[in-house]
Parts: sequence; structure tokens; C-alpha cells
Amino acid sequence: MSQPTAAIAGLGITEQGKVYGKTAQQFAAQAVRLAAADAGLELSDIDGLLVSGGLKGRVGIELQQQLGLTDLRLLTQMQGYGSTAGQMVQYASMAVQSGMVDTVAIVWADAPLKEKGSSSAAYSGSRRMPRGFDGITASNGIMSPTTMYALAARRHMKKYGTTNDHFGAIAVAQREWAQMNPIAQFYGTPLTLEEYHASRYIAEPFHLYDCCLVSNGGVALIVTSLERARTLRQPPVRVLGWAQAHPGRSGIRNDDFGLVSGAAQSGPAALKMAQTSLDEIGVAQIYDCYTFTALLTLEDYGFVPKGEGGPALSEPGMIGPNGKLKLNTGGGELSAFYMWGMTPLHEAVVQARGQGGERQVENHDRVLVSGNGGILDYHSTLVLGTDN
Repeated sequence: MSQPTAAIAGLGITEQGKVYGKTAQQFAAQAVRLAAADAGLELSDIDGLLVSGGLKGRVGIELQQQLGLTDLRLLTQMQGYGSTAGQMVQYASMAVQSGMVDTVAIVWADAPLKEKGSSSAAYSGSRRMPRGFDGITASNGIMSPTTMYALAARRHMKKYGTTNDHFGAIAVAQREWAQMNPIAQFYGTPLTLEEYHASRYIAEPFHLYDCCLVSNGGVALIVTSLERARTLRQPPVRVLGWAQAHPGRSGIRNDDFGLVSGAAQSGPAALKMAQTSLDEIGVAQIYDCYTFTALLTLEDYGFVPKGEGGPALSEPGMIGPNGKLKLNTGGGELSAFYMWGMTPLHEAVVQARGQGGERQVENHDRVLVSGNGGILDYHSTLVLGTDN
């Protein structure tokens, strides 16, 4: 099988976090403009646009008009929850390789935070009143992603003996990375394991620092052919492999709930397409809406043995800036910013380009990126690489 010939040529990111006064659509437009400028392109060079805008779909195909794009050959709005970013890169790469388009902008943006509202209330308006069988779980307090992921984590803890200390090790390690990332929301705010344990419970077993941030902002990428990317401003980041896996068990929670994710299927498939192996992966950018999600995904990809993720990742010298496994080097969704699957994807491009500054990983020729959506219901995997 010949390797894919698409590449990421541009990267744009707006200010992140508690940034007010702009709509999600405005963040999206800004991110696309920044990505085009980063690549050294004009907006008129873009002939494809893939958009995604959070739970409420706050960004739609109307973005075309806001950007003044005309005669597009590809235009759609996508929703795969946290797997959307990886899916958009896949579809953009296939469209470029087929000759359908030359240059595709992909963008994710959202603005759930309100100036006088709390982070916990940011997504509350997206919930519907429980009906039918949903009322059974809701009557027991299980009516949010956090409470449902808490159940999944409890399943893993019961089966394998995973502990809060294991989750806390991930939270602390990612905060260490965030101290080297000036755009991280927790930049300048270290975290100790003691502080992790002292933080309030959100939904047991999850403490505050087991849970991702809530952020306003946008991130965009430009995907084009490798040949064209080589003529542009930035080092090309090759899209070497991709795969998706969607178990389809939402609401049908069987014995492997909390024990297996779509990474178990999409990981090997993406690596095979990229003609590489885990041994050649220098950097892992893993979707971490919760510490548990990162742990489970790393097990399913095979970075650590199934059921041993907690002890393995907690081992001194395993994760963090000085660790063997270079995991979520920008701080991830736990400590940098939360742009769904664009968070790990953004840092993957930064690392593959060699532009990580203080946090740059030496071995960055192959970068694995995960995206997770729903309650372990949707998954995407990308393998990115340098142009060599």
C-alpha cells in the first residue's frame, strides 16, 4: 500500500480560555485566517471547508460567507463529538488525494463560557429533560458526561484495581507539561498530588483535576498535498495513517464498558496504514477529557498492558517532561485548553514541526493522535509524521 500524500500546511489558534466578546463563528473565522496566514496562503486559495462547532453546532457552513470564500468544491458541517477533529483530517486528506480539492481548511470552535457564568454551567443548556428509560439513570443522578464517565472509571477500578493515585499521576504530569506551554490556561499554576487529592469531588471517583477544562476559542488547520505543502511557509506535517472505530453501544452498556474503547480497533488500523509501529511513535497526543480516558486509551493502543495502565503510568520516570512516554506535551485538555479533538491535534502539529520550544520532544518523526467522543462511543486515530 502506498503512503498517503496529504499534509498539514497551516495551523491557526485563537486566544484560549476565558475569552469573551466573540461568538463561536467569529472564533472559527479568526482561526481559519490565522491558519491560512501561517501557511503563507490567501483565503482565496482555499477550495474546501470542513467545520465543527461543539455540542450545539455553533459553527455551521455559513462560515463560508463570513470568510468570503467562493466557488468551494467541498463544504460540510461535521459532528463526531471528540473524534471530529481526527475525522475532519481524514476526510480532508482523502479529498485532496482524490483530486476533488486542492486546499482544505478544517476548523473547530466554540464559546460555551459566559462572562458571569460558571464553567460547570457552560454546557448545561445542551441537556434535555430525561424521558422514558433515561429517567431511571437520571433519578440516580447519572445525567451528565462526567457522571457516566465516572461509572466507566469505577468499572475499571473494580476490575483492575486502578486508584485515584493513578489518575492523579496523569493530572500532575500534564500540569508539568503545561508549565512549558505559554498558551495553556494553567500556565504558571503547578499541581501536586496532594493538591489533586484535596480538590473537591465532581462525581466520584473524579476530583476537580480529573476533569478537562472548559474553553472559548477556535483552532484551524490547512490540509493540502504534500507536494504543494513543500512550497509553502511551514514544515509539512504528513498525514500518514488514519482510522475510525465507533462501537455503537450508547445506552447498551455491556461487560466491557469502561474496559475497552474504540482505540483498540482504530489504533492498529492507523498504524498499519502508516506502515509504522508503536515503537516508532515518539509522541502521543491522547484525548483526555478525563484522566481515566487517557489511561484507558493508552492501554487500548498498547503503550501499557491492559489493566496495568494505572501502575505503569504512575511509575516514576514514565510520564511527564522527563518521562519515557511523551504524553500530551502541551498539557492536554486537563491543563492547556479544551477544544475537543483539536487540543491533541494542535499539539501534534506543533511537535511534528519541531516548534515546541522548551517542551519540544527530540524524537518527533511519528506522532500518534487520538480523538474520543460520546461516552467512549466514537474514536478516531491519526498518525502524523515529518517530511523525511
